[in-house]
Amino acid sequence: MALRASAARKTLGNWFRVGKSMAVGGLRHRQSRGLQTFSLPDLPYDYGALEPAISAEIMQLHHQKHHQTYITNYNKALEQLDEAVNKGETSKVVHLQSAIKFNGGGHINHSIFWKNLKPIAEGGGEPPHSALGWAIDQDFGSLETLIQKMNAEGAALQGSGWVWLALDKEAKKLRVETTANQDPLITKGTNFIPLLGIDVWEHAYYLQYKNVRPDYLKNIWNVINWKYAIEVYGNEVA
Repeated sequence: MALRASAARKTLGNWFRVGKSMAVGGLRHRQSRGLQTFSLPDLPYDYGALEPAISAEIMQLHHQKHHQTYITNYNKALEQLDEAVNKGETSKVVHLQSAIKFNGGGHINHSIFWKNLKPIAEGGGEPPHSALGWAIDQDFGSLETLIQKMNAEGAALQGSGWVWLALDKEAKKLRVETTANQDPLITKGTNFIPLLGIDVWEHAYYLQYKNVRPDYLKNIWNVINWKYAIEVYGNEVA
């Protein structure tokens, strides 16, 4: 029993370290009875500020309902994990990993997604310049080619998931990656840094675009916040 509890505590400690790294990335969190939990981050713009690219109705439902659900279930899974560790229930610790990955990933991904968006009046859609703009030209040929590639891979993704512009720190190149469901980009490797993520779950666009995902992907670039991507890229390559 003592050996199982020790192994379980190590697993829990790893998840707490993930939580701390997410907090550094700007995710809202709090301590409760020694257990770190998470809460819904505020948006830096009104729900209707991204129209006509994304409707106010979609933004409100996406933020208040879908993102909140991931957070609620993530916190619940963390509490269950803490209890299982304290009881030395290693099998339950293992069982909870999928819920933690799915709901924790949903929280990570959406927290990045909101920062990737910006109203047109505040600079949304303005093309990237500086070092990131140069890197895009070098690795993809042009911004237009990158957008076409991300749109194509996002449209082709079966079921639900995400399409990412990532920095591969090992290869020192930009990559386009996709992840299924709510898998965060880190599941592809710790060398991948998310610069830009686009949600291609139906809840991100269906009320407005129905089943025409390519139209959603085409229009979302009008409200992409390249300044955020430039900042993250600059910090990583400095």
